[in-house]
Amino acid sequence: MTEEPKHGSFTHIEIPVKDKEKSKEFYGEIFGWKFEDVPEMDYTLFHAPTPPHGGLFVPEEGQPTFGVLNHINVDSVDETSKKIEELGGKMLVPKTEVPNIGWFAVFQDPDGAVQALFESLPKPQE
Repeated sequence: MTEEPKHGSFTHIEIPVKDKEKSKEFYGEIFGWKFEDVPEMDYTLFHAPTPPHGGLFVPEEGQPTFGVLNHINVDSVDETSKKIEELGGKMLVPKTEVPNIGWFAVFQDPDGAVQALFESLPKPQE
């Protein structure tokens, strides 16, 4: 059984691209990544040989992009966002739902590096 990501672990990487099909071919050939299109989100997940995995997306006109964006697992996007601001960071994108998956938010650290937070939906009790 795969261990669930812990608070502070990298969980997802997003790569903005201009041409998803060309990028899928490029990364697939070089690194052996496997891809899964998510049409309802106009998004493509990639599965690297080991985690973290990630996604490719074509930014919409006017959509802010931050280059390659690392998502860091947290227990609570709300609590972590408050702590980021208390310690001199800045929230750039507020807590946003990813339907049926969880929530993310984008922040800038005091030195200007941009990262994202990710909080998973609670796992159902077995």
